[in-house]
Amino acid sequence: MSRETRRNVAVTGYRACTAERRAQKRTVLSRRQCFTVLRPDVWQIVQDKLRLQWSPEQISSWLEETYDDAAMQVSHETIYAGLYVLPRGTLRKELLSQLRRRHRQRRKRGKLLHDRRGQIPDLVSIHDRPADVEGREFVGHWEGDLILGRGKKGAIATLVERKTRYLMLCKLSAPSAEEAWKKMAKRFNELPEHLRQSLTYDRGREMSRHVKLTKAAKVKVYFCDPQSPWQRGTNENTNGLLRQYFPKGMDMTKVTKKDLRFVEDRLNGRPRKVLQWKMPREVFTSYLTVALGS
Repeated sequence: MSRETRRNVAVTGYRACTAERRAQKRTVLSRRQCFTVLRPDVWQIVQDKLRLQWSPEQISSWLEETYDDAAMQVSHETIYAGLYVLPRGTLRKELLSQLRRRHRQRRKRGKLLHDRRGQIPDLVSIHDRPADVEGREFVGHWEGDLILGRGKKGAIATLVERKTRYLMLCKLSAPSAEEAWKKMAKRFNELPEHLRQSLTYDRGREMSRHVKLTKAAKVKVYFCDPQSPWQRGTNENTNGLLRQYFPKGMDMTKVTKKDLRFVEDRLNGRPRKVLQWKMPREVFTSYLTVALGS
């Protein structure tokens, strides 16, 4: 009791509320000392990964997989705590800005890109897609979409492989059907045939020439039901991550091929929980290596 009084007494005497605030402050300072100061090697790794836009959970799991020494491991809760107790300043602002925030649901596209079924010739429904595609049993099945730029003068086609979450991006000078199938075919043809089996897409008019894409790249195209983005859940989630780099209202005509490869590398290089904390690049490349060796 005497120790409690000595530590928390104020000029006006001992008050419980004042004692509680001082105790909380000591706890915060203790956390800061234990992690960001007393474990500088781990803290430096955490900072480096945050600058790559890794989440605290990804960092924590990567440390656990990489280091057997418990002293080199830290929970994602501790990482968050370490960030939020940093003194206000440039470093705190920089690191907090790297945290990915929840994205609002993307607004539905207008009539230009969501035309009715009859306006896409030879449409094949997602309900006719083989069952093993839904179960992610085999690699080579993709989901696609467009991220539109300011005034719809430019766009980025996003292609995500369902099993490995591997991402490919294509720049389109305009969200037109002719531009879309040519750019997508070019990217798909960089891959061996077994890694480009199918593409699941929404009913956007930019995919109205899907037959040409199928002939050029041997990729079978399936179309989702109208207004059903959850049928391309992997792609929708990836588009949310991409908005960190390509925010709404951005002029996509100024995006370069180098920019796209940089973003591809960032997202494909992040460990993913759904992949048992392996990276999409790592998992996808393993299938590519098998193909080259066969």
